[in-house]
Amino acid sequence: MSKLFHICLQGCREMMMCPECKTEDPTCGDKCDHQQIYGEVFEKDAKNFLDAFELLQIDMEWEHIRNQFPGNETGCSRNVLRKQRNWEKIISAKKRKRKHERERRRARLAEEKEPAPQLSKRDLKEITRERLLGAKETGPLLCVDLSMTNHMTKKEISRLAGQIRRLYGSNKKSQKPFWLCLTGFVKNSLIAEECLRMNDGFSNYLMDVTPESYLDLFPLETIVYLTPDAENALEEVDPHKVYILGGLVDETIQKQKTFQNAQEQHLQMARLPIPEYMVKKVNAKNYYSTTLAINQVFDALSTYYETKSWAEALKAAVSPGKGYVLQDTT
Repeated sequence: MSKLFHICLQGCREMMMCPECKTEDPTCGDKCDHQQIYGEVFEKDAKNFLDAFELLQIDMEWEHIRNQFPGNETGCSRNVLRKQRNWEKIISAKKRKRKHERERRRARLAEEKEPAPQLSKRDLKEITRERLLGAKETGPLLCVDLSMTNHMTKKEISRLAGQIRRLYGSNKKSQKPFWLCLTGFVKNSLIAEECLRMNDGFSNYLMDVTPESYLDLFPLETIVYLTPDAENALEEVDPHKVYILGGLVDETIQKQKTFQNAQEQHLQMARLPIPEYMVKKVNAKNYYSTTLAINQVFDALSTYYETKSWAEALKAAVSPGKGYVLQDTT
């Protein structure tokens, strides 16, 4: 190897000599004018040759060392090799574990991103129908008393018909719906005409519609009349009770009308627990009212029946225009 190295070195020197005089003497005159040129051209190549042969010499020496240790590729002791192999096994195991975890994570994300099966409108309609009909057997019953429409104007009756539409729409969307009943609903009456005119598909609503009074339909002990003038606050929604809402829209504010009806009929009365969970908020109009539309009262009952939280129920039902806010938001 050393002899080959010196031969290469001698070749490089000859390449740097002047081709005319074959000497390295720089004083050879005009004949050596080419020496500087050749020196500059081949100086870099000669250095590269030297580096390459040095690397080759090192490689051959390393090969000689490896041959002295058969079965020991690194020239290290067997203990070091054993530790190295164990470490390589640990690294390999960790890589496999990480790969397995990545695959599991991708599979889980793929499952989560899988779109839910799209149901047709017919299927959704059937699911809603079954849920509403199930409430007739197991859910609480809400009754809207329409016997007071003779005290209302046509405009007020139209507003009441709109509230019935919104009430029914909220009940359809609920996961725990009530069974609805309209009592005092006389055929060809003004309220009947307005309900048919304003509410598309009213005749197909899944609820009971009857001209009879709730007093003739339900036992008195099961009836709870909801009126804002009651002394007792409603604490629970009992699925075995019948909750009565007075179908009254009075722009002239007929005070305590529903309260007087319930009192005359010796019925149990209750109100929404607005004062217990809400406080008055200062407003420019200085207006405060606990009287809600029938659909708003129903939203409170329905939300509480699902969440068991009066705070959530009143937040969903009592609009800011009533002048009340939840106690923890003041």
